[in-house]
Amino acid sequence: MTSRPKKRPRVGFPSGPAGGWGSAKSVGEVLIREHVPVSGPSLLAHQNKPDGYMCVSCAWAKPAKPHPLEFCENGAKATAWEITGRRADRDFFDAHTLSELETWRDHDLEEQGRLTHPMRWDPASDKYVPVSWASAFQEIGRELRAIAPEKCEFYTSGRASLETSYMYQLFARIFGSNNLPDSSNMCHESSSVALPESIGASVGTAILSDFQNCDCIFYMAQNVGTSSPRMLHDLQDAADRGVKIVTFNPLREPGLERFVNPQAPSQMLTGRETQISSKYYQVRLGGDIAALFGICKALIQADDALHEAHVSKVSGSDGTPDDPSDAAAVAFAASIAAADKKHILDHDFISQHTSGFEEFAAATRNYTWEELERVSGLTREQMTEAARIYARSDAVLMVYGMGLTQHMMGVQNVHMVVNLALLRGNIGKPGANICAVRGHSNVQGQRTVGITEKPGLAPLDKLSRLYHFDPPRWQGHSTVESCRSILDGETKAFIALGGNFLRAAPETVAMEAAWRKLRLTVQIATKLNRSHVVHGEIAYLLPCLGRIEIDEQASGPQAVSMESSVAHFHGSRGRAKPASSELLSEPAIIAGIAKATLTRGNVPWDRWVDDYSEIRNAIEKTYPETFKDFNKRLFQPGGIPRPLPARERKWVTRNGKANFITPDRLFPELPAEAMGEDVLHLASLRSNDQFNTTIYGYSDRFRGVDGTRQVLFVNPQDIERLGFADGDIVDLATAIEPETPRVVQGFRIVAYDIPKGCCGAYYPETNPLFPLSYHSPQSKTPSYKLLPVRLSRSSHIPLG
Repeated sequence: MTSRPKKRPRVGFPSGPAGGWGSAKSVGEVLIREHVPVSGPSLLAHQNKPDGYMCVSCAWAKPAKPHPLEFCENGAKATAWEITGRRADRDFFDAHTLSELETWRDHDLEEQGRLTHPMRWDPASDKYVPVSWASAFQEIGRELRAIAPEKCEFYTSGRASLETSYMYQLFARIFGSNNLPDSSNMCHESSSVALPESIGASVGTAILSDFQNCDCIFYMAQNVGTSSPRMLHDLQDAADRGVKIVTFNPLREPGLERFVNPQAPSQMLTGRETQISSKYYQVRLGGDIAALFGICKALIQADDALHEAHVSKVSGSDGTPDDPSDAAAVAFAASIAAADKKHILDHDFISQHTSGFEEFAAATRNYTWEELERVSGLTREQMTEAARIYARSDAVLMVYGMGLTQHMMGVQNVHMVVNLALLRGNIGKPGANICAVRGHSNVQGQRTVGITEKPGLAPLDKLSRLYHFDPPRWQGHSTVESCRSILDGETKAFIALGGNFLRAAPETVAMEAAWRKLRLTVQIATKLNRSHVVHGEIAYLLPCLGRIEIDEQASGPQAVSMESSVAHFHGSRGRAKPASSELLSEPAIIAGIAKATLTRGNVPWDRWVDDYSEIRNAIEKTYPETFKDFNKRLFQPGGIPRPLPARERKWVTRNGKANFITPDRLFPELPAEAMGEDVLHLASLRSNDQFNTTIYGYSDRFRGVDGTRQVLFVNPQDIERLGFADGDIVDLATAIEPETPRVVQGFRIVAYDIPKGCCGAYYPETNPLFPLSYHSPQSKTPSYKLLPVRLSRSSHIPLG
């Protein structure tokens, strides 16, 4: 990994497999760079173990029987980043004004190390200066009481524990606000909207054992090598036992093609690689609905043909019992006859469990292969081949990521994943389920304990009874709505429980200008980022303990909990010495602000901070079915499964059925100005050297990039067609809403294996291009995976 941009970056070099010596080298380099070459490895031995701490990076599960080293390259980077020996202490802030720090790169801000003292911005010196916790809480509380609750935003990143998140949403609601935007709004909100409509569950239904029981995996729009590398163990095990892994992704990603297991000496010593994907289909950006319709069309056509030909899988009268009074004979004949009801589609399942099939099947039949090919970027042969693999498999696991959800039609994308699964009953049986791969380590769990802007998704009556207050019933702000309120000057206070909101949100330039007009900004964080140095009139930076650190309270060392991508709750116990004696835990900070702010409600804030098991008891009282015996089972190997009726084919939908939901179109309707021949469709990407907005370095060895992040991956034919050459420096301009120019400068063109008409570049560097209005109307998730852009030659020569 490269920690600084280079004047002469390397691009286009061959990439190796995921894992292997490249991964081992990268882990060693980050441990040395963060000054933890000895303490780091000993801590990593406990990462994601049943009695250890949950990784602060991705949300993949802690298995009941972990590998000797249950961490990946990016998880090791995240741990080293948190336990770093570097400190952003009093002396650092005394030496730098915030105006100066605004000019620093994202990487350089976080690279200063852990925050050590609570700070308040001093307007006279333009610096953060130390402040006592008591005075910080007092002023924050006084300011909040002077602001109407509907003008305050309570943001949550995806990292805070279940305990902290429960306290935070309770504080906001007792204060009188439902403005609880969170990072989920920007990633998997499309899943949270679509899945309840389709199957009555707000999260995926898959569990880890499904990877062991499936005979096929459809893997869609998720780059496992960068975003959730520990899942490669599950994919490798599946591939080794002959499971077909059918991948749909726009870019060729090494992690989806080849893997060398760093924990397998035979692979490390010989270089032997595991081929992950059996088939790899490069769908155009925004072409997922058409591709899935194509697969469904091939399945339905094949099934129609068998029915029209009156093909029977039953010989003679085997499907009819000789003696209708003999129960055994009746059962045997019925099992034989059932074969005729599953030629290609599972008609018994469709009839018994679903609604909407006929409408969906009619729409599927009506699409022509020509339009499905044009929109998807796949050929009829490719879609039919995928359908053939699907039809020959008995248990298909559907895995998808934000490449499906961060779209104008993200909700419809998820509907189509479910539609395909329903055609052959691939939900609710061993090996056949839906796995929505979440990003940050507790982004799913925060919703489970009440972090939501939607009052209908929180148990308000129960909270009212438990804590003696009248909760607000009005619709709160999602992330996009929070941004709109800030831009309109309506919001006055922004409290951030972690994260780097300004770099994660769209409309960067306008947002930063509006951010400075906020009356109050409060940031609870472990390290410095841009959302801290761009600030409101009154600004506090409150440093907290990290999850990996020992959290000592009145009752002793504490544990916290998270929910994984496969809907299991896991305990986590920190083991590292805190970065500073001045740090408070997140629960202690929330309690401190709440006590200084609230004048109503009956919450035992101090008792909760003294003993986090009391918070878990409160969570169990609020959600008794979901968190039954929460404390007792906290460190249960493999985690506590979250009850999901859809896993048992019980559909908690309006009609009590799993629903085929038919999208009304194949592709989002774009304005005329976005339709030119010179327009490319941009997807924002994560590099191998980052996690969300945290930039660890300037390398992306999987894509052949070293020493820069200012790159634009473009199909070679598009480069030539548009009059450019590999290596040219270009500016990118948004091709919609021309009345508001949006441009980013100085990107180096890199010829890459990506579908024609598409391009990719890293976020958050490209976030300034995305209009706030460009989001899914149902989920309000920004369309970070499809934006029309135009390229022009740049006069800006980037460093790196």
